[in-house]
Amino acid sequence: MQEALDWLDKNHESIVRGLADLVAIPSISTDGNHHEEIERTAALTCQQMQEAGLLQVETLKVGNSHPYAYGEWLDAPGKPTLFLYAHHDVQPVTHDHHWKSDPWTLTRRDGRLYGRGAADDKGAISALLGAIAAYRQTTNQLPCNIKMVVEGEEEIGSKNLLKFFEVYKDKIQSDVIVVCDTENIEVGLPSITYSLRGIVAVQVDVKSAAIPVHSGMAGGALPDAALALNAVLARLCWGNDQLPIPGFYNAVRPLTDKERAAFRKLPWNAEKFRQEIGMVSSARFTTETGLNEYEQTWRRPAVTVIAQEASRLENASNQVLPSASAILSCRIVPDQKPAEVVEQLRAFLTANAPWGVEVQVMELGAHCDWWMTDPNGPAFEAALAALRSGFDRDPVAIGCGGSIGFVGPLADLLGGAPALLLGIEDPASNAHAPNESLHEGDFRKLMASLVRLFDHLGRLTPEAVK
Repeated sequence: MQEALDWLDKNHESIVRGLADLVAIPSISTDGNHHEEIERTAALTCQQMQEAGLLQVETLKVGNSHPYAYGEWLDAPGKPTLFLYAHHDVQPVTHDHHWKSDPWTLTRRDGRLYGRGAADDKGAISALLGAIAAYRQTTNQLPCNIKMVVEGEEEIGSKNLLKFFEVYKDKIQSDVIVVCDTENIEVGLPSITYSLRGIVAVQVDVKSAAIPVHSGMAGGALPDAALALNAVLARLCWGNDQLPIPGFYNAVRPLTDKERAAFRKLPWNAEKFRQEIGMVSSARFTTETGLNEYEQTWRRPAVTVIAQEASRLENASNQVLPSASAILSCRIVPDQKPAEVVEQLRAFLTANAPWGVEVQVMELGAHCDWWMTDPNGPAFEAALAALRSGFDRDPVAIGCGGSIGFVGPLADLLGGAPALLLGIEDPASNAHAPNESLHEGDFRKLMASLVRLFDHLGRLTPEAVK
C-alpha cells in the first residue's frame, strides 16, 4: 500500500492532466446535441482505464443509450469484488459571464481545479483510476477485484441504467458498491453519505381561454392564466412551517435522537453560505422552525419551482394570457411513496382553482426513490478507517438532499451489497453552476483514501464485507 501511496504523490500531475483531457470534451447530455462528444469522452475514459491497468475494457450500450465505459480486473481470487461507479456526461454551461476561466479548460486557481465536470463527475473517474493505477503501476496487482462502470446519462436521469444493470446482471456481480459523486460538508472533512432524498417532478398547466385577447378589450374581465398559475403556486409558500399539503408529512420518517444529535455536531456557517451563493441581505432561510439546515435538506421533503412559462419577455405584448405552465421538482424522503406524493400535489393544486380556470397536474418522467442504509458493518468500517487515514481527520456520516436513483436498486440486485458513497465535492464546488471546481487537496486525499479502502477491503472475504 505504501508503494501505491508514494506513486500517487509522484504522479499527481499526470493524473491532473488526465482529468484535464476529460474536462476538455463538452460531453453535455441534456440537450441532445452532443452525441459525438459523449462518444469521445466514453472512448477517452476507456483509454484511461486501460492505461490505469484495467482489463477487458469496452464501451457498452443498451438499446439507444449513450455509451457506458467498462473495465475490470479480476485476478484476486477469494477477495471481494468492488463495483466502482462514476459518470462521464456533464451539465451544459450557462451564465457564461459568471465564468472566470474557460469551462472546458481545467484551470488551477486558489487551490482548486476549475472546469465543467471537474467535480461532477469526471474528478471521480480520475480519482478511481488514480487509485487503481497506483497499485497496478507498482506491484501490478490489486488487493481486491474491480469492476468499473462509467455512465453517460447520469445528468438526464440515468434513464437506461436500470436496464443496463438488468442486461449485464451477470457481468456486474459484485460485493461492495463504491460511488464518488457526493459531497464533503466542508473542505478537509471526509463524509460518507448514508441517505439520499428521492425526486418526483410534475407539470402544472393552467388554461383560461383558447387564445390570447387584447388587454384593452378583456383586461380585468378575462381570467389571467399567468396570475392564476402564480396564485396556485403561491399555495406552496410555507414561511417557516411545513408545506401546507394535506397528508404530505404523514409518511415522513422522523429523525432518531441519535441522528439529530449527530447532525447538530456538524459544522455549519450560515453567513459563509449566504456569501458563497450571493443570498440577498433581506432574504431569510426557509427551514422549518426548530430544524437546522442539515435536518431540513437531508430528511425533510421540499417542493421547488424549477421552470415557469406563460410568454417570453422579449415578445411581450398587451394581451391577457390564456395559458401558463410550471414544472415542480419535489424531493421526497423516507418513507414517502412517489405515487402518493403526486396525488397529494394534484389534489392540493387543482382544488378551488382561481376564477374557475382549468388546472391540470401530471407527473413528468420516471420518479427516483429515496434511499437510506445503516452505515455500520465491515465495509463501512473499512471506508471510515480509510478516510480517517487519507484525510487525517475523523470522517462523518451524513445525508444528502440530492438523488442518485440507482443506488438502492443496484444494492438490491447485488444481494444487499453495501454502498459506500464517498464525497468528492464540497460546498464551494458549484456543481451544475458557473465556476464548477474541485478542491485539489481533497482530490489528493480522496485518492489516498481509495488506495487504503482497496487495501482494507482486500483483507476481508467476500462473505465478510456484508
